[in-house]
Amino acid sequence: MKICAEAEVDLLDQSLLLLPEKAIYWQQEKALIAADVHLGKSGHFRKAGIAIPQNIAQEDLAVLSDLILQYHPEKLIFLGDLFHSELNTDWDWFAMWREQFPHLKIILVKGNHDIINDEYYHKLNIETPIEYQIGPFLMLHHPLTPAQLLQAEGYVMCGHIHPGVRLHGKGRQALTLPCFTFSEKQAILPSFGRFTGKVAIRHHQDDHVYGVLGDRVIKV
Repeated sequence: MKICAEAEVDLLDQSLLLLPEKAIYWQQEKALIAADVHLGKSGHFRKAGIAIPQNIAQEDLAVLSDLILQYHPEKLIFLGDLFHSELNTDWDWFAMWREQFPHLKIILVKGNHDIINDEYYHKLNIETPIEYQIGPFLMLHHPLTPAQLLQAEGYVMCGHIHPGVRLHGKGRQALTLPCFTFSEKQAILPSFGRFTGKVAIRHHQDDHVYGVLGDRVIKV
C-alpha cells in the first residue's frame, strides 16, 4: 500500500487531491468537495437531553476554514447532509462561519437530512440544487444503482453511505477506515463530520479505494 499525506487521482483529465480531512480538492475548478458534514447533529442530540460535547460543530467548521485558507478554493460543494436536522444552536455557528468567506461560492446538493427551508441557506448566499452538473461530474447525495449509472449524464460524485474499508492485520487484527471509493462511473466520498460513523462496504475488484488513517491517505 502507498502512503502519503494526500493522494492525487487523475480522472477524466481532471486532477483530484484526496485529503486526509476527508474532502477532495479539484484543482482545475478550484473546488473543495465534502460530503455528510452533519452540522447540528450534536445540537440535535443535546436538545433531546443526550450529553454531547458542544464544540463538535465548531471543530468541523474550523477544519473547513483551514482547508479554505490552505487551498484557496473558489467553490465549496457539499454533497448533501450539511446540516443534520431542524434548526438549533449549531446553525448560529454556521452562519457566523459563512460570514468569514463572503466571496466563496457554496453549493449544497441537498441530502435526506437537509430539511431546513431553503430560504435560510439562500440568506447565506448558498445554492441548494438537488443535483449539480459541473465539468465531467454529476454531483449528487445518494449513490446511483448500476442501472441508474447507465443513464447518468456524467461521472457521479456522491456521499450518503459513509463508506469504510476494512483492513486485516496479522492474526485477528482488523481496522475499519473511512474511505474514498472510485468505481468505473461513480465516486463515493467519506463523511466529513466528526460526529458520524462509517460502514465497511463491499468493494468490487476493479474499484480504486483510498483509506484515511489520521493525517494520511492510504491506497489499498
